[in-house]
Amino acid sequence: MPHTHRPESSTLRSLPSYARWAQGHSVIQHQERTNERVLSLAARLVEEGRVPDAAFVFDVLAAADRLTSAAMWLVAHMTYAQRVRLDGQPLQAEDFKPSPQGHTGGSLNMVPAYVGYLAANVLTGHTRSWVMGQGHCVAAIEAVNVLIGNVSPGQKGRYTATDEGLTQLVQDFYSYAITPEGLPGVPLGSHVNVHTAGGVLEGGYLGFAEVQYVHMPLPGESLAVFLSDGAFEEQRGGDWAPRWWRPSDSGYVMPFMILNGRRIEQRTNIVQEGGAGWLMDHLRLNGFDPFEIDGHDPAAYAWALLQMEDVLAGYGKLEEEGRLSYPLRLPHAIATCVKGYGFPGAGTNHSHNLPLEQNPAFDEAARDEFNRGAARLYVDLPSLDAARGMFKLHRTQNRPLERDHPLTRRQVEQPVFPTPPQYDAQQPISPMRAMDDAFVELVEANPGLRVRVGNPDELQSNRMGRTLALLKHRVDKPEPGGHEAVDGAVITALNEEAVVGAALGNKGGLNIAVSYEAFAVKMLGALRQDILFARHQREAGTPPGWLGVPVVLTSHTWENGKNEQSHQDPTLCEALLGEMSDTARVMFPVDANTAVAALREVYSSHGVIGAVVAPKQEMPQVFDTQHATQAMEIGFAALQPLADDTRIQLLAVGAYQLQEALRAAQVLGNHGCRAQVVAILEPGRLRIPRDRIEAGFVTPDDVVTEAFPTGLARVIISHSRPEPMLGALRRIDGGPGKTVALGYINRGGTFDAEGMLFANQCTWAHIVQKAAALLGEDAAVYLPENVVKALAGRGKLNDIYQ
Repeated sequence: MPHTHRPESSTLRSLPSYARWAQGHSVIQHQERTNERVLSLAARLVEEGRVPDAAFVFDVLAAADRLTSAAMWLVAHMTYAQRVRLDGQPLQAEDFKPSPQGHTGGSLNMVPAYVGYLAANVLTGHTRSWVMGQGHCVAAIEAVNVLIGNVSPGQKGRYTATDEGLTQLVQDFYSYAITPEGLPGVPLGSHVNVHTAGGVLEGGYLGFAEVQYVHMPLPGESLAVFLSDGAFEEQRGGDWAPRWWRPSDSGYVMPFMILNGRRIEQRTNIVQEGGAGWLMDHLRLNGFDPFEIDGHDPAAYAWALLQMEDVLAGYGKLEEEGRLSYPLRLPHAIATCVKGYGFPGAGTNHSHNLPLEQNPAFDEAARDEFNRGAARLYVDLPSLDAARGMFKLHRTQNRPLERDHPLTRRQVEQPVFPTPPQYDAQQPISPMRAMDDAFVELVEANPGLRVRVGNPDELQSNRMGRTLALLKHRVDKPEPGGHEAVDGAVITALNEEAVVGAALGNKGGLNIAVSYEAFAVKMLGALRQDILFARHQREAGTPPGWLGVPVVLTSHTWENGKNEQSHQDPTLCEALLGEMSDTARVMFPVDANTAVAALREVYSSHGVIGAVVAPKQEMPQVFDTQHATQAMEIGFAALQPLADDTRIQLLAVGAYQLQEALRAAQVLGNHGCRAQVVAILEPGRLRIPRDRIEAGFVTPDDVVTEAFPTGLARVIISHSRPEPMLGALRRIDGGPGKTVALGYINRGGTFDAEGMLFANQCTWAHIVQKAAALLGEDAAVYLPENVVKALAGRGKLNDIYQ
């Protein structure tokens, strides 16, 4: 639209459409501050030619008031009612749920926020993305979506803006329905899930939206971010968003803190410290430019979203002109509100879940209180239909529905893979150095993919020097001569949750996270949230399209003996082995070529998290490039053929474990006992599948049966604790009489690698001892006397490693 003159405020105030909006609707009233801001917004939108006229602005915002009120009415029904009446008649005892559930207060507060986001989209004819950290407030999103027809494919036809459709919605909410296959029986959950139209993050683990959002939108995209003051106490990394946002490679991010002041049982720490004023000071100290809005008013949210977007667009112009300097002040809205505003119980601890003192299904006073509260929010059908119509202009405006916003449509093509490097088979190579080479070459071969490297401050120590030299730490003011740059792609902080958020948030690009194995355990909540959401998308038939994310676990349990036992912890790989193996992949490369093959496996996949447990010390080359690739495709590889006289298999999970197994096999062979060594590179491939999706991922039965014949004795030597690995490898476990497992047994300290192996009874000698026991033989047949004494605790480490 062409630019026109800017209308005067007095002219706008005289419009009937302004008067209709300004009087508010029911519990939705407008502060004078909001009035002034909206008048200024309307004048600006008219002047810039972005709207037909000012009346359109006020009509949209008046419709937003009515949609907000109706959706709050529906949220209350979702918690308490099992019937909805669009005629607004009071509900009777039998219309209420015997056991109500719902995060009602937060959901009531989220309604004006989400409607304000929708209104901003209508006003500008542009569909932005959204993400909500407080996923338990999903009732707000679902209520609004159903009223305007913005439902997901799984909900279409089931939830409609009719008595029948809305009754089905409230009955499904916390219905605990389950299918015969053990899956959710309704397309609705207690938190954001794959059926929530436009949902991309469950938000069940509070605090992770805060560390991901700044990395989510690609250039040209906009993202409305809804955050909770309770989650503010979870992850400090959200405070660092201004450090990472750059106009050159980031879309617009508009964060809203919904400051309702209460958690589950008490006031939030923000309120205890001083409320909005204290939060303003905190945000300013951390690089934000905060401002306050009325958290009860959808118009305030719409104004704030467009205001923040314009500020960020201004930064982009300054950058184009070469006049941008850092640090930037990232705008941040604080939406102050009363928890559960608009319904009885507001502002109390009860408002978090069930705001009424008693259950309306059984208590007459509570029933009357519900009906009075609902009547105050009720919007008659003609008014509601007119309001809904204002939010259904997508065809006219030629834009997608909000359920199809950009973050929901991530489909990243498989990257271009350079030819793998050829390493000298005779020269020991650090697997981490090999991955460093491979990652740098992958980045250079795919310049169209935005890169994020999550780094808790040890990239060079972890042998990723080329990556750091190429991509550099992202900082506001680079230190001369250091590996730092304003546009660096390495997101570095001594906070594992924050840096893995960079890799998980950048779903339109190429990502990697590298951490000491022991400290990466702190990433588990964030990883599991993404793993679960991606897995649920697969189950729903809408698999995710983002490239797999390798989480490289280095300086691991067996080679970090120089530190104390806190640095020796295989918990993360064990935990991820418990997730579905098609989505949470756990890999144990044993040399440089299998490390490179592991990276390629992850990046060849979509919607997976790949934990890669890799040594950084030099290791002998075991596989050439071709055999490494083949081994990674099935999850294992034998290092010797299975002969007729093979008596035992030694199954090694991990690089140090493989070296011990090879030496043990040689000792056994020197005494006439043929042993076959098998490197288990991805144990999840060998597990018993738990459902049809995992069954399509694991290595086929015929391949497994041929490689691991029934009745053959086996010793498993695991990087992890032995018990979790035994569970994962149950398909090839012949029982206690045929299979034993060695691994980390919670012993450690300031040791070297050999000391760690000895302390945890995983040396080659321990392997021989266990093999002999399985075969019903005396270990003394294979081991010299001094070694036998050392195994019995009457010798020393040098007796084994002489």
